[in-house]
Amino acid sequence: MEHRVFVYGTLLGGEVNHHLLRDARFLGPHRTEPRFTLLVLGAYPGLVAGGDTAVLGEVYGVDAAGLRRLDRLEDYPRLYDRRVIPTAHGSAWVYLYRGPRRDRAHLAHGDWRRHSGGGGPRAAAARRRRDPKNPSHRRRMAGGGDG
Repeated sequence: MEHRVFVYGTLLGGEVNHHLLRDARFLGPHRTEPRFTLLVLGAYPGLVAGGDTAVLGEVYGVDAAGLRRLDRLEDYPRLYDRRVIPTAHGSAWVYLYRGPRRDRAHLAHGDWRRHSGGGGPRAAAARRRRDPKNPSHRRRMAGGGDG
């Protein structure tokens, strides 16, 4: 069974965690309805229901194993929850941030790539930052290298 997933941050094409979607089927770009808030959580974003931001992202089709990989990355159901939203490609899962929101900057333009530099120097700096959600950082912190 294929599951559709809307991604909006480090899972986007060209971003640091996109490799987790290497076996996924790209369905296309999508901009949500203006019903969210996109928070900056350091090296990655967090999407929160409520607000007036339309978030830009991509929709992928993943199998059950792919969805489990994404669940692990997103620390579902502790740090992120999964909800269904309508997209131009049909209903899709989206990961919604459940952690602390106080004093978090938000991206009113709703575009993580615009914030991260889309692969430029800012994105490279974010990749080097210790990020517990980035598997290569977890391996490095455990002494395993970059893989």
